[in-house]
Amino acid sequence: MRSVWGAGLGKAGVFSFLTGLFAVIVIGFGLMGGLAISQPPPVPGNGVPSGASVDRPVVTGKPNEHFPVGVAASGIQVPGSVRQGEVLKVRVNDLSRFARASSNGTVTLANRKAELFPQQDGSLLAMVPVSVFQTPGSYALKVFDPGDNLVNTYKVTIQDAHYRTQNVTVSKTTEGLQPLPGELEAIQALKDTISAVKYWSEPFMSPTVDCQNSPFGVKRLHNGIPTGDYHKGVDLRSPAGRPIHAISGGKVQIARMYRLHGGTVGLDHGQGIGSIYIHMSRLNVKPGDMVKKGDVIGYVGSTGFATGPHLHWGMYVSGLPVNPNQWIADVPKCR
Repeated sequence: MRSVWGAGLGKAGVFSFLTGLFAVIVIGFGLMGGLAISQPPPVPGNGVPSGASVDRPVVTGKPNEHFPVGVAASGIQVPGSVRQGEVLKVRVNDLSRFARASSNGTVTLANRKAELFPQQDGSLLAMVPVSVFQTPGSYALKVFDPGDNLVNTYKVTIQDAHYRTQNVTVSKTTEGLQPLPGELEAIQALKDTISAVKYWSEPFMSPTVDCQNSPFGVKRLHNGIPTGDYHKGVDLRSPAGRPIHAISGGKVQIARMYRLHGGTVGLDHGQGIGSIYIHMSRLNVKPGDMVKKGDVIGYVGSTGFATGPHLHWGMYVSGLPVNPNQWIADVPKCR
């Protein structure tokens, strides 16, 4: 076998050849991600590397992809943005500052507070709701430990969701409906319920298989007159008698035929998450019942303030109505 030493290169030539070959290998590995050849950019206070993209992920129908994950900093995952009417998930993976106490700590954003709750994977999770009316812009998200000491502050952008306007033609009889005594108070109590037990698990499911003909967040007009309110849930174009399914596990807090909301079921899913289903023709559960995802809780109707058979269902997080479409695989819009 002929060696390189006999090829006329000489020791110096061989040394230069090997040095050049090594450089090519190093650069090649660096381009393929096999070898870091530069330091990552510095991480500012919002936990996102300078120049890194924090755009919302493309929705592919997988429920967890509706929630931006964000970049972990100091053992805490905080997404860089959230839209009006949606929920920001803040996850604490480093529990060194969160020793078990009377509480697990809290997260605040735009004057809203959400408690951190323990999860099965050992982390802590806070669901921070954003109001439909919250002014778009940059806000400080703060994480506090169980002793209410500030752990870290992050920059979060609240994006404009561009909710539209929708007119609904309503008869005089329907428009004149008034709630039963205690009806509105029961609904508010469901919104405000924050129980420590977690009944829910992802992914959630749509309560019926039907398309949506009225989305969350639209500014409502009745007979062309602004109501000053917005649609706090999603309307599904479901036929009368269609079974309605629980979107996830929970405890029945409301099961009653009301005057304004009609046949109503309200579920406490635990850890500040609740759901409501109204205008039912018939109920299939009673207060205190425990339900699993997919259980039939009632049947579609047109009771209460309704112009025809359909299902209105909504979600609450820490007392605030939020967009249900963020929690489930995309429900198609009616054509």
